[in-house]
Amino acid sequence: MARNRFNSGTAPEMELNKVKINKQTIKTAAQLLSYLRPYRWKFFAGLVFLFVSSTTGLAFPALMGAMIDAAKGEPKDWIIPTDINMIGIIAFILLFVQSFVSFFRIRFFVEVAEKSVADIRRDTYFKLITLPMNFFANRRVGELNSRLSADLSQIQDTLTTTLAEMVRQVIMLTGGITLLVVVSPKLTLFNLSILPLLVIAAIFFGRTIRKISRQAQDKLAESNTIVEETLQGISNVKAFANEAYEAARYDRSLREVVKIAMRGATLRGGFASFIIFCLFGAIVAVMWYGSILVSEGLPVGNLTTYILYSLFVGAAMGTFPELYANVQKALGSSERVIEILGEDNEPVSIEPEKNATRQFIKGDLAFSNVRFAYPSRKDVIVLQGLDFEAKAGEKVAIVGPSGAGKSTIASLILRFYEPQQGDVLFDGRPAGQYALTDIRNQVAIVPQDVLLFGGSIRENIAYGKLNASESEIISAAEKANAHGFISGLPEGYDTLVGERGIKLSGGQRQRIAIARALLKDPAILILDEATSSLDSESERLVQEALEVLMKNRTSIIIAHRLSTIREADKIIVLEKGKVAEWGTHEDLIKNEEGLYRYLSQLQFDLGN
Repeated sequence: MARNRFNSGTAPEMELNKVKINKQTIKTAAQLLSYLRPYRWKFFAGLVFLFVSSTTGLAFPALMGAMIDAAKGEPKDWIIPTDINMIGIIAFILLFVQSFVSFFRIRFFVEVAEKSVADIRRDTYFKLITLPMNFFANRRVGELNSRLSADLSQIQDTLTTTLAEMVRQVIMLTGGITLLVVVSPKLTLFNLSILPLLVIAAIFFGRTIRKISRQAQDKLAESNTIVEETLQGISNVKAFANEAYEAARYDRSLREVVKIAMRGATLRGGFASFIIFCLFGAIVAVMWYGSILVSEGLPVGNLTTYILYSLFVGAAMGTFPELYANVQKALGSSERVIEILGEDNEPVSIEPEKNATRQFIKGDLAFSNVRFAYPSRKDVIVLQGLDFEAKAGEKVAIVGPSGAGKSTIASLILRFYEPQQGDVLFDGRPAGQYALTDIRNQVAIVPQDVLLFGGSIRENIAYGKLNASESEIISAAEKANAHGFISGLPEGYDTLVGERGIKLSGGQRQRIAIARALLKDPAILILDEATSSLDSESERLVQEALEVLMKNRTSIIIAHRLSTIREADKIIVLEKGKVAEWGTHEDLIKNEEGLYRYLSQLQFDLGN
């Protein structure tokens, strides 16, 4: 069991793995870079300022060398003035220019990055909430949340700093090497001779360290999953007194993380020692060989200039591995975001006015030879040629054993899924002839497990009609038997319900859900076992509210407790995805061989 829990939970943490840069990843990244288009002029301005900032920075080593030579009375044959004071003034002017343009470089790049990533976040979020239900059935919430947080944060960091830093370091590297050759070709050739050794070592160590880092990341993801699932199911942990078991499991996972991390630390330590030796060895070698060249006539200022340019080039080369790694992560994040943006979403507009109801439904509902299997379980046929009809204003109850397909009917009415065969008809017309929002605007559901959002009671009731007035909200609450308990709360309708409505009881949540449905004023109402988990008093209050809610509208009552549906106009009994029998309670109870009579007697016996 533990292994399955681990495997299901590692995905969000593994999202940050880097990908190889190839044509496909670059093409994917280019799709996200299209979000820069509205801000392209500021982006280009930032690049100009970046170029100016970098090139002015390259002038400082030459000025410092010229200042030393001028002090020794050995003026350079360059365009740089020979007067020490003039050189100092020029250096301060360049420093001011660099500081000035650096401000605008940072300002423009951050603005472009923030605005473009905000656009990506908005589009990704809208895409997520308009994707079909089957998409969510195959993915975890933590994984999807990672798209909006970790992945987009990585892209944001890349656009804000990494991209600009790479351009700056390329300028510094190419300009620095060019000027090194100009200052001293001999020293440059001597320096470049040790470069292949450093590159080969960096490639070898880099690959090994990345592999170990991925292993450590996977193990850490497993340990994080233990924490997440243990805290989510803390009541079960405590009920079974398994605190010690969970603590030991977490400890074992952490020890594995430490073990892998120590292997990585050994490699990184060895690599760091090698780089330090090579880096400082190169400096010593350059100073050694440079001193020989000075003794042979090379100006001291040239050696100083060369050393400073070497530091520029070395710093640029040293930052490239990290910058490259960040680009790899950003490309990996881009792929995952583009994957979501490329999904086929439901036909819902981001503009509220386009989602307004255009075709109104009177309330007739019918299933005609509907055959359905969930896309994630295509081999399990849930509904097998289902036929039934509900006239406008009728109360139709749907009962049957677990797995008969009762809740699936609710999902098909709301068009969360589409049947593989047959039609769901509204007022005699197939559902496909209506806009999706037209159907959902006129169908309301009160589920068994009510989900309230973490705002106030007023906001949760108004979710059924976003522009509802205060009087409409209170009227809906009164009809739902909710006004009394709401008024008794210290903050009344402004009371915060907590995450998923945790601060309210089950009956209170149900009545708020009923008020929400009343405010929506639907043509078709679905009650999905709305009172099955309530105590007697709460059930009475909720049942009274439901009677008000069902009045003058088509009501589909999915019920497990048969005592709640005796007054239904029609009872449809499902068995293995088909209609086993149908009729009123009096008709069905007379059928001694019927499934309804059997279920009714079974519940009566259990009740006694």
